[in-house]
Amino acid sequence: MSPRTGRPTTDPRGTNRTGVRLTDSDVEKLEFCISKTGMSKTEIIRKGIDLVYKELKENE
Repeated sequence: MSPRTGRPTTDPRGTNRTGVRLTDSDVEKLEFCISKTGMSKTEIIRKGIDLVYKELKENE
């Protein structure tokens, strides 16, 4: 068995997995964001979560 490659991290990803169902409109918006930013779907979704989280924490 070959050793694991890549940098070790203190914030591993891939241990939690979530699926979502999107409308055609949501997919179009996501694809637009991908094409304009060059970010991945995952990066855009994480950024969206962070934005909503920050907004909610400010209004707490």
